[in-house]
Amino acid sequence: MNDSVDYSPAAKALHERILAREARVGIVGLGYVGLPLAGAFDDAGFSVLGFDVDQRKIDFLERGEDYLLHLGAGFSKKLTASGRFEASSDPAQLATADAILLCVPTPLGEHNEPDLKYVLDSTRLVADVLRPGQLVVLESTTYPGTTRDEMLPILEACGLKCGEDFFVAYSPEREDPGRVGTSTGTIPKLVGGIDVVSGDLATALYDKVISQVHRVPSAEIAEAAKLLENIYRAVNIALVNEMKVVLTEMNVDVWEVIKAAATKPFGFQAFYPGPGLGGHCIPIDPFYLTWKAKEIGHHTKFIELAGEINSNMPRYVVERVAEALNERSRSLRGSSVLIIGIAYKPDIDDIRESPAAEIVELLQARGVDVSYHDPLVAKFPSMRRYQIELDSVDLDRAALEAADCVLIVTNHRQIDYALIGEHADLVVDTRNAMAAIEGGVKAQIVKA
Repeated sequence: MNDSVDYSPAAKALHERILAREARVGIVGLGYVGLPLAGAFDDAGFSVLGFDVDQRKIDFLERGEDYLLHLGAGFSKKLTASGRFEASSDPAQLATADAILLCVPTPLGEHNEPDLKYVLDSTRLVADVLRPGQLVVLESTTYPGTTRDEMLPILEACGLKCGEDFFVAYSPEREDPGRVGTSTGTIPKLVGGIDVVSGDLATALYDKVISQVHRVPSAEIAEAAKLLENIYRAVNIALVNEMKVVLTEMNVDVWEVIKAAATKPFGFQAFYPGPGLGGHCIPIDPFYLTWKAKEIGHHTKFIELAGEINSNMPRYVVERVAEALNERSRSLRGSSVLIIGIAYKPDIDDIRESPAAEIVELLQARGVDVSYHDPLVAKFPSMRRYQIELDSVDLDRAALEAADCVLIVTNHRQIDYALIGEHADLVVDTRNAMAAIEGGVKAQIVKA
C-alpha cells in the first residue's frame, strides 16, 4: 500500500485479508476465462466461489467432470477436491466474496455493435449484494470507459462510495486456449483501477496468483491495451491474408514468402494466413473500438479495412474450392466436400466465431454435400448466427475417397495428413498442413 494515500478502514481490512490469503474470491462466469482463473486462485490457496447462471456447468463441476477439454483431464476433479472451491448458480452467494471478478462474454450485436448485456447483467447481480469491503474487477474485453461509465454508476446506485466503501478495477483476460507452455498464472496481467486505492487492492490480489502483474495508471488504459493487443493481430493477419490472395494470382507461395521474411532477426514478426478469424477476441475486439470511435466522431479506416479483409476469407476459400473443382470439370453444386477441422484454432474444441461455420453455410447454399471430421468436436454446436446439423465422420479411406474435395480448415496435430494425402483425390489446404508430409502424395494439393 502507498504510505501517501489515506486508505479507508474498508480498504485496509480488505488489503489485510488479501495479504493473508483469507479473502474469498468470487468469479462470475465459468467459461474459457473464468474456470482457469478459478483454478489459479484455488492453487494459490484462496477460497473461491465460482458462479454461473448455466446450471449445467455447476452440475459438471459438482460431479468433478470436465467440460473444457483444453484445461486437461481431471481439472474439474482437482478443483472440486481441493476443499477451497464452491460452485453455485445462486447470485446471493456473491455477498460472501471479498473480491468479485467478472469473466463474462462481450459479443457483438446484429450490426457489429458492442453487446454489453452480460457485463451489465452481472454488474446488477453484484450491485444487489454489494457491501463495504468488496473489490469488483471486470476481466471481459471491452471499449475504454466501460468500467467507469457503464459499471460504476450501477454499483454506486446502492449508496456506497467507490474508493472508500467498495473498489473497482479492470484487468483484461489474456487466455489463449490450447497454447502450450503457458497458464493463467504465467501470463502477465494488466491491472488498472478506477482510482488509486482500487488499483492498489486489485494489484495486491492478482500479485498473489499471477507471476507478473503490471499496474497501469487507469482502467481506461488497461481496457485500451487489451484492444490494441488483439487489433494488432487482426490487422497483421489481414495483411498476410490480402497478400495471400494477391500472391496466389501471381503463382507465388505466400507460405514460402513468410518463411523467407522470417529469417530477418529484427523488424518482422511472422503472421500466417487462414480461412478467416475465429475465437472470442480477434474477430470481435476491433469492432468494440471502431464503434466507440464513431461515437466520438472518428472513423478507424485501417482497422475497419482489416476487418473487411478477414471477414471475406471464408468466401475466398469457397471460391478456391469451386475453382479447383472446375479444373477437374466438376461444378460446386452436387459435389461432396469433406471439411477437416471446425474448431477456430488447432488442438482445442472451441468453435466460437470459427470461420468453418460460414464456410459450411456458404457451401451448402451452393448445393454442396458437406461433411466434416474433427477429432475434438463430435457434433457441430449451436452458434450465435449458425444452426448446422452435422456430426463428425470418421477419417478413413472410404470417407476420403468418397469426397470430391477435402478442405482443411483447422490443422489439428492429431489429424493423419499422410492418410489424407494417400487417399484423397483433391485437397484444398488453407493452413499449409499438407506441406509437412514426407514422401509422395497422391492427392492434388491446392493452397487456399
